[in-house]
Amino acid sequence: MQVDILAFGAHPDDVELTSGGTLLRHVAEGRSVAIVDLTRGELGTRGTPETRHEEAQAAARMLRAVARENLDLGDGFFVNDKTSQLRVVEMVRKYRPQVVLANSMSDRHPDHGRAAELETAACFLAGLSKIETSLDGKKQEAWRPKAIYHYAQHDLFKASVIIDISDYFEKKLELVKCFKSQFHDPNSSEPQTILTQPRFMDWIRSRAMEYGWHIGVNYGEGFVINREIGARSFFDLI
Repeated sequence: MQVDILAFGAHPDDVELTSGGTLLRHVAEGRSVAIVDLTRGELGTRGTPETRHEEAQAAARMLRAVARENLDLGDGFFVNDKTSQLRVVEMVRKYRPQVVLANSMSDRHPDHGRAAELETAACFLAGLSKIETSLDGKKQEAWRPKAIYHYAQHDLFKASVIIDISDYFEKKLELVKCFKSQFHDPNSSEPQTILTQPRFMDWIRSRAMEYGWHIGVNYGEGFVINREIGARSFFDLI
């Protein structure tokens, strides 16, 4: 299997919250997308791993992702070691993406920065032919994505690239709301979190408006890339 975009998230819902509009846009334009969650989000204050799995699959169907997998590396305690790197390498080689979306390099939740480092390392290692991996009994060939883009999470950052999601923002909110156990529910007796505040959806909208403002559109999603961007002329970048 080969996809155009492989989106990684430390937890189920990371991808939808940060990149849902971008992925919806690319799928609508005929691009293929797969999602890999590193953990089940089992340390989350609300919900259970089982409900979060169901929610993640519902979001994947709405997005029309070709696949969604969970590596179950251990919420809160996974590390960027050889074992974890090889698990992620297997996913990169399985899906052979041109573009990878990865967690924020630095963020309020410590899992996000660790995930970004793990995902970045694995994308490089996946291109080394002397690292041998196999999946379902079959040897995997080396593969390295052409680009890795890190999405914005809790902390706002200055983006390298902003994708116009104006036509897809409302659908993005529907994607996010697939994870209903994590957000405001007046009938829930579970503890409150930063995500359950009634104004959280307004925050998502305001973040998208902020990024959109910088490129002259209604809504945007921001990404950082840790490399130089090449072009044949300035007019390729307009």
